[in-house]
Amino acid sequence: MENGHGAVRQLRYLPAVGSAYGVEVLDFARLRAMDPHRRRVRPQRPDFHVLALVGSGTGAHEADFRTHPLAAGSVVWIRPGMVHRWSDIDACDGPLILFRPGFLPGFTSAEATAPACWELDGERLPLALLAAEHLGREHGAAARTPRLASPALLSHLLAALILRTLPDAPAAPRSALSGSRHTEVFRAYRAAVEEHFTHWHQVSDYAQALGYDARTLTRATRAAAGTGAKTFLDQRILLEARRLLAHTDLPVGTCARRLGFRDLANFTTFFRRQTGTPPTIWRTTYAASGAHPT
Repeated sequence: MENGHGAVRQLRYLPAVGSAYGVEVLDFARLRAMDPHRRRVRPQRPDFHVLALVGSGTGAHEADFRTHPLAAGSVVWIRPGMVHRWSDIDACDGPLILFRPGFLPGFTSAEATAPACWELDGERLPLALLAAEHLGREHGAAARTPRLASPALLSHLLAALILRTLPDAPAAPRSALSGSRHTEVFRAYRAAVEEHFTHWHQVSDYAQALGYDARTLTRATRAAAGTGAKTFLDQRILLEARRLLAHTDLPVGTCARRLGFRDLANFTTFFRRQTGTPPTIWRTTYAASGAHPT
């Protein structure tokens, strides 16, 4: 994708030799060594997860139009499809874990709605780093000695690391049964939104496809994500609209069609209602802000 600031790199999961298990463990120092031309400071869009822990140092990271300062205890979780860039990690140290979307099945609603960046306190950070070190050691052993390889073990260690690093969950639901039900429904709705948001813009479309009524989707989404089903859907459409406007040179009308709007007027109405600004003006303002280096 191209715009006035340059292209967004589409990153595919290409494991290193010996890492063909759907997960790979490296660190900030290795990332810098692999990238002598500093392509990391340019916008990029991976098709895999990146979970990073900052053990020491300071820096900055940008994910989908939000800049996050980094320091010891910072956690960054880049999801597939997210447009992000490492704007300043020259002084950061700590582990990075790359993994395929299917390597860690059964995400809970807490994992699905975790932010792109958050902070661990001084008690949790050492435990998270130990969990990452354990995963790294098992990954290294599997790479060196294939007979020791166990994708199931690596998957469980990754799950343990994520559970150790997740931010505090909201208050527990009234009953485990209702919580489990909400999580199940929200997972199905979230997956359907990700697949169909470019042409289904009404919650009723998803309710019909999933076999739930719209009120059930709204209750589950509010319990899991803290917002209603329609707001969740609109936010996903808006995020992709911003990505297209910021990172491509596509005419606004073409962006509208890619997102399933009948015409430019409908898209403009939607975008203005969500942001208070017409899409053309938002694009111009974003480009003028110099959000990405040349």
